[in-house]
Amino acid sequence: MNVLIVDGYNMIGAWPELQKLKDKDLAQARDLLIEMLAEYQAYKGDRVIVVFDAYHVRGLDSKQKNFKIEVIFTKENETADERIEKLSGELNDVRTQVYVATSDYAEQRTIFARGAFRKSARELYIEVKNIQLEIKKDVELHKSVQNQPKIPINKEIREIFEQWRRGRK
Repeated sequence: MNVLIVDGYNMIGAWPELQKLKDKDLAQARDLLIEMLAEYQAYKGDRVIVVFDAYHVRGLDSKQKNFKIEVIFTKENETADERIEKLSGELNDVRTQVYVATSDYAEQRTIFARGAFRKSARELYIEVKNIQLEIKKDVELHKSVQNQPKIPINKEIREIFEQWRRGRK
């Protein structure tokens, strides 16, 4: 099983649409990041944990589950980097491969030492965008495939039946 641990504010500072949004509304930027990672998680099936730094916020230490994403706000006097380092060490074992998404160079060196792999903010962004394109293609393909009736029926009659089925005539 793969686990992706994401440095939330690092992604917000690096992804173009989140950068623009954070200046107006940081909470909305966090929510959008979580939604994007939820699509990623649903497509890949990996466990995804997003860590947000609450270092300057008094008394906050929470763990939430949004979609199938685990969202962690660090406790007072704990940085996101510290929590990520701890998680990467705890979760990395023979059956689990841990990836940490961060562009923080010092953090990357630390997670390498704990046996985890890294994904830069740019790499994860490209991967998320590619998955969004794949999902869009799958939806368009699904829409384009029309159910063919087992009994061949003229198109006009099929449309009349469809209107009846929907209660329009």
